[in-house]
Amino acid sequence: MNDNEFLLFDRITKIKSVIKQYGEENFYLSFSGGKDSTVLSALLDMAIPGNAIPRVYSNTGIEYKLILDFVEKMRGGQHSWELIIIKPNVPIKQMLERDGYPFKSKLHSRFVMQYQENGLNDISTQKYYDGEYTFKSKQCPKSLKYQFEKEMSFKISDKCCKRLKTEPIREWQKQSGKKYGILGLMQEEGGRRENAQCLAFRNGKLKNFQPLVAITKEWEDWFIKEYDIEISDIYKPPYNFVRTGCKACPYGLELQHELDILGEYFPIELKQCEAIWQPVYEEYRRIGFRLRKDETIEGQMTINDLFGGDYEKSTSDT
Repeated sequence: MNDNEFLLFDRITKIKSVIKQYGEENFYLSFSGGKDSTVLSALLDMAIPGNAIPRVYSNTGIEYKLILDFVEKMRGGQHSWELIIIKPNVPIKQMLERDGYPFKSKLHSRFVMQYQENGLNDISTQKYYDGEYTFKSKQCPKSLKYQFEKEMSFKISDKCCKRLKTEPIREWQKQSGKKYGILGLMQEEGGRRENAQCLAFRNGKLKNFQPLVAITKEWEDWFIKEYDIEISDIYKPPYNFVRTGCKACPYGLELQHELDILGEYFPIELKQCEAIWQPVYEEYRRIGFRLRKDETIEGQMTINDLFGGDYEKSTSDT
């Protein structure tokens, strides 16, 4: 048994043990249509053949079409489990204008939100601005300090993922009676995930089961190839996406590359992103952060151009 096979055996054993301990009927799997959750779903089927653990997909309203196509394909497949699609209660553009846009990272967005609400009176915000935290990731870049020194033309916050994904899933979880989520988090991805544990507890009670924390992208690629796991075409040539999520999210480190790919192969989707994330993209380009400085897209469309003035209906129908 080589190292890859040993890790596979270890993960399958762990999944069997945890599901048996807490009860199959109490779990759901958070399915994004991405590579990680697809691998996780396959591992769950290998560990517990014929399981009825539902896969739950949160359609935020700004999903890659190739991911949506893959989710629908999986939904229509012959499985022992059901794939459930849920949606947020508010359209994404309306939510962004009300609660704030993502900018740079969740951490930065949260501190800017606190500044916009309370100025630098909050101690943690002041420390972030002054660079007093030990880790560089918790220090405000000099190029972005102006966001704590003057009023921005749009609201910034870290609430986007919470409103579009976390809250709809929690509401579904409450209605369904499912107690525990099975999530495809990896420590290797870094950021908030680098300290993720296989079993995540809150107040002494299990909250989420995260079997992929110990695996690497290299192992994941081996598993997909070795067991012929079907994944979305978005990860294959000529697109070759490494990560997916909300389409061209401003948090993405490779945002410019994503937009370039969309522009080449999916121009309508690019224009949708330009309309939805417009204030952030404009600011990124103005200061040359994450996007090419001062770049504009010819024929840029507005929300009304895209949806004929009925954005809410368009989102609810996707």
